[in-house]
Amino acid sequence: MKKRFENIVIDKSKADFDEKMQRLRNEHSMSDYIRTHDEIISRVRNVVKDIANRGDAALAEYTEKFDGVKLSAQEFRVNQEDMAKAHASLDPELLNSIRKAIENVKKYQSNIFIGDKNTNPGIRYNALKRVCLCIPGASAPLPSSVIMTAVPALVAGVKEIVAVSAPRYEGNIHPTILGTCYELGIREVYRISGAQAVAAMAWGTETIPKVDKIVGPGGDYVQLAIREVFGLIDTVSFAGPSDVLIVADKNANPAWVAADMLSQAEHNPGAGILVTACKELAARVLDELDVQVDKLDRAEGTAECLAKYSAVVLLDSDEEVIDFANDFAAEHLQVQCGSNSRKIAEKIENAGAIFIGDYTPVAVGDYWAGPSHTLPTRQTTKYFSAVTSNDFIKSSSIIEYDEKALKQNCDDIVRLAKTEGLDAHARSVDIRCE
Repeated sequence: MKKRFENIVIDKSKADFDEKMQRLRNEHSMSDYIRTHDEIISRVRNVVKDIANRGDAALAEYTEKFDGVKLSAQEFRVNQEDMAKAHASLDPELLNSIRKAIENVKKYQSNIFIGDKNTNPGIRYNALKRVCLCIPGASAPLPSSVIMTAVPALVAGVKEIVAVSAPRYEGNIHPTILGTCYELGIREVYRISGAQAVAAMAWGTETIPKVDKIVGPGGDYVQLAIREVFGLIDTVSFAGPSDVLIVADKNANPAWVAADMLSQAEHNPGAGILVTACKELAARVLDELDVQVDKLDRAEGTAECLAKYSAVVLLDSDEEVIDFANDFAAEHLQVQCGSNSRKIAEKIENAGAIFIGDYTPVAVGDYWAGPSHTLPTRQTTKYFSAVTSNDFIKSSSIIEYDEKALKQNCDDIVRLAKTEGLDAHARSVDIRCE
């Protein structure tokens, strides 16, 4: 009897292996996405230009068109009364969990922060003045995204933290998101979203001051808009649709592996990918997917993502599994290989976050452990990293010579300047050493 998700298997022993593998790589490749999505990129570019030219008027039009909410420019920003009310309405147990998560993230981000270590005389760190957090909120409230982007900025000492999110809850932002912002001391929140919100923050409008940096997860329109305005503002990475790559062997629990695949597929879009050299594990995971998916609240959408974006990759050896993992460069990478998990994890060079062992599901990182869950996607972990507190500072080189030092090095500096044909450069040194 054919298993429901048998088509997602990519088996090296099968004739269609290369074709399926190429399709999987293309589906999750940044370069392939940019090469094949000219229409989306063009639409995003037009939105960004329109906001630049028409400001608040264009922003209001796009908010009505894409979010279904008609707002005047004066209504973009959420008033303080609504934020305080949202905070007061939070379930006490949820608020307690939010506070614990905040403390965990604050501790981790403080421990890795370099900006308070101005001990080297050759460099000085300063916090960015104003940053924007893009908080997804169209399908469900994501207070964790507020925590994982805001706390690193707070640790870095950013003075002005702005948040934007979709007004999809009764014409406003979901109260859980607003309440979490209020808990963190964020008071400037705008009910705008998508490419139009990114453009407004990058250019500034009549009512919204521009920012220095934009961070946060989001769909392709948001991430492509951030890419479009890079240079007007800074960013961290391309944090688009979520994925998890699970490296597992015969020691893994197939029910747990299936649950971990489903945890990313339920993002819709999202992808759960297993890579293993164990045929028995692969077969049992397929059985578990079939059983577990129907028990989910979002069963239909999750099943669709399994079929469209996910995979069970069956290779010949553990060495091939590791090579695949490094080439795929996943956003989340889980290693479930029993007592060998840590040893194998040490061989993984390309991943946004690495989760070691059977008892470390991605959800631990999403909500609790401390590292930010805002991670690079579409195989960009080969050169991008997770959001950290160090992303919210900038450095200035500090150079100070006295008369003696300049005269000692005068001839070499002048020689190099003249070699480049820059006589005035050379003269600016010579005139001090005559």
